[in-house]
Amino acid sequence: MGVRLSRNLVNTDFETAHVEVSEIGKQRLKAELGFECQATDDALKDADVIVLAVPDTAIGKVAEGIIDKVKSGAMIICLDAAAPFAGHLPKRADVTYFVSHPCHPPIFNDETTEAGRKDHFGGVAAQQGIVNALMQGPETDYALGESVGKAIYAPVARSHRVTVEQMALLEPGLSETVCASLLDIMREAMDEVVSRGVPKEAARDFLLGHMNILGAVIFGEIDGVFSDACNKAMEFGKPVLMRDDWKRVFEPEEIAASIERIT
Repeated sequence: MGVRLSRNLVNTDFETAHVEVSEIGKQRLKAELGFECQATDDALKDADVIVLAVPDTAIGKVAEGIIDKVKSGAMIICLDAAAPFAGHLPKRADVTYFVSHPCHPPIFNDETTEAGRKDHFGGVAAQQGIVNALMQGPETDYALGESVGKAIYAPVARSHRVTVEQMALLEPGLSETVCASLLDIMREAMDEVVSRGVPKEAARDFLLGHMNILGAVIFGEIDGVFSDACNKAMEFGKPVLMRDDWKRVFEPEEIAASIERIT
């Protein structure tokens, strides 16, 4: 993520300094972007914004290691809500904590370039939305945090303001616990019909095509309805596939447990 963000920040008015602990990371920044890394103390001196582009499991340790070197009034940005939600950011009232996370380019889009159509992650050529949360700090700091989010995830089509708690509902709740799990089940289902004799290419084309049209109807991308046969199949399929209490994954204690496992 550090390389991704650095590649976009070079196209902005932000003056950046880069800190990297691994030799491989340093070499990559130098080879791909021409950046020389700085010592932590030098980079933090007078820095207005510090972006923690590190894994969730390292956020607490890294933040604790630098917090005494961050100037009063500075902003620390995390790229995921997990560690902030779990309370891994050190207590310091005179710094701002901000979280910005990408939505990633949507399935339904109007990308016209090959680069845009191939940019599934975002931050390169495809438009995407982002979500932002001002966790701690003056209200006036939101605009700065959002501007950094728009810069590092560019090109950004829409920017949404949420709370840290709402961002945790979105991830891991909605995007990983639910969406990733169900998509993985769909891949397993495709493999199952292939094991029963359907040619793999046919099964893949059939599934991805139906994901497109069914998704367009379900999410209101087009004005359409399902056939009676499809509705009856769904009426039977849901209770077979889903537990009656599956929405409990969004209960606060379940979200907290999931984030504890992540961090």
